[in-house]
Amino acid sequence: MAEQSQDPVFAIQRVYLKDLSLEIPHAPNIFLEQKGPEIEIQLDVGGEAVAEGVYESTVTVTVTAKVADKTLFLVEAKEAGIFEIRGIPEDQLPMLLNIVCPNVIYPYLRSNIADTIQRTGLPPVHLAEINFEALYQQRLQQEAARKGGNGDSGIILPPGGGR
Repeated sequence: MAEQSQDPVFAIQRVYLKDLSLEIPHAPNIFLEQKGPEIEIQLDVGGEAVAEGVYESTVTVTVTAKVADKTLFLVEAKEAGIFEIRGIPEDQLPMLLNIVCPNVIYPYLRSNIADTIQRTGLPPVHLAEINFEALYQQRLQQEAARKGGNGDSGIILPPGGGR
């Protein structure tokens, strides 16, 4: 007879750089500009089940630096992790996938962004720490405000929608 309960398992299988793109569309002339760049940063969290009890979580960051109306550089990177998650109550799974997993992945992403930009000969951009719990709560509130709208909330739910 199989046991009903299972000991919880949360294990990192792998953390890897899934995608990296760098563009400097106005080089070399943009390097002659004297004015400092304005930096814009966009962040997104995503993920999916890849097998029974195995999930891929991703954190994507886009960093755009502009001088006047010209793009100095654009860097987009997606860091991913594969996590084994078993024996966790289904109602807690979205918190793991949207808070805990991104907290594991994000330091690697920060390092890759800073290193990539520094390799252009420009000073690195050091991304600030992110409170993924606050981001998750904000997205839950936005989703509740939409009351089931068709938009993608960016919230990772377990197979079956988590409900």
